[in-house]
Amino acid sequence: MAFVVETARATVAESGCMSVPKTLRKQVVQRALNRCEYCKLSQAGQEAVFHIDHIIPEMDGGQTVLDNLALACVSCSLRKGARQLAHDPTTRKLVRLFHPRQQQWSAHFRFAGVRIVGLNPSGRATVNALKMNRLVMQAIRMEETMHGRHPPPD
Repeated sequence: MAFVVETARATVAESGCMSVPKTLRKQVVQRALNRCEYCKLSQAGQEAVFHIDHIIPEMDGGQTVLDNLALACVSCSLRKGARQLAHDPTTRKLVRLFHPRQQQWSAHFRFAGVRIVGLNPSGRATVNALKMNRLVMQAIRMEETMHGRHPPPD
């Protein structure tokens, strides 16, 4: 039997995980223009509701505040998990994953058709760790192209 405690800030479930208040979630979605802040997939047309990602995970002291939250598609969210670091596949060095609040997407990634290309160690590590170019993701981007949602506007 699960218990739920309501607070002004968030809902705390038995698991200890904090959920994001509705007003804060709305701010995150609006700021992201309803797109995943990692792979830029549009929420429009997707069946699964995008997740609110703690860029710095709660377990590492990350807070549930606007500056530490990013909108993430289910694929990016589940693959990122609580990670902040990953190996750059080119240099094999451990580097920080892309941080949507501190870094500009276009400085780390570019689209090559339906593929995402990492432009530097952080970009390459993020593309690799989040498996952004899996065939299913490329197929989704191809379909998004037909609906005018890919590539995203600058």
